[in-house]
Amino acid sequence: MVFREKKIKKLSTKSIQSKTLKALPFHKFIPNILTLTALCAGLSAVHFALKGKWETSLVLIFIAMVFDGMDGRIARLLNSTSKFGAELDSLADFCNFGIVPGLVIYIHSLEGLGRLGWPIVLMYSICMVLRLARFNTLIDQSPSPKYFSGVPAPFGALLALLPIIVEFHEPGWVLSPALYGVWLLVISSLLVSRIPTFSFKQGHVQKKWILPIFILVAFIVAGLVAYPWATLSIISLLYILSIPFSYRLKNQESLPSNN
Repeated sequence: MVFREKKIKKLSTKSIQSKTLKALPFHKFIPNILTLTALCAGLSAVHFALKGKWETSLVLIFIAMVFDGMDGRIARLLNSTSKFGAELDSLADFCNFGIVPGLVIYIHSLEGLGRLGWPIVLMYSICMVLRLARFNTLIDQSPSPKYFSGVPAPFGALLALLPIIVEFHEPGWVLSPALYGVWLLVISSLLVSRIPTFSFKQGHVQKKWILPIFILVAFIVAGLVAYPWATLSIISLLYILSIPFSYRLKNQESLPSNN
């Protein structure tokens, strides 16, 4: 009797393991593969920064940004979202947007500030991880899907790198380490601020605007291919200019209607 119970228990354990280890379709892994590719690109950016290959380093960071923007959408399209994928994406975001840009900026410029440079980089990384943690915990409680609270992580990393991008476009222009430190502190405060910024993931586009948007996207892609640093500088400046408009529109929507 005891032998039979052990045999039944052993068989049930094997059946559970077989169900757990059953084959999964390949499309379930595609979003995670994109996330890991973005992580490899971000970490490789530090490698090239240590060798002084700044343009290659920044290109890899932007590749990481592109793959980061793709993995979540592809996961939803393929119906392959999972808790594991969400955790992996969040950890990769902190590395690619919080750690890697800070290290690249420190090696490129803030090391010249002496003892002050590293604390400023730490402040940026801490603000980034706080911004990501707040987004993850409040993602289902957002009062308005049209706005983010504070600057989102990818744009925060882009703005943090803006002085280096402008330097690539205008080689004779170099921001001093002290001013770069002030700039990075400003971006850090925007990451954790409550300032509403536009969320381009939500909203509807009227039919009359579909074709102009496609044409605009084509121009942006062409600009990134032909004049990457000038195009990224323009995109960054336009985003900065959009913040006052998002703040004003959000406040107007919050006002009570007179009707």
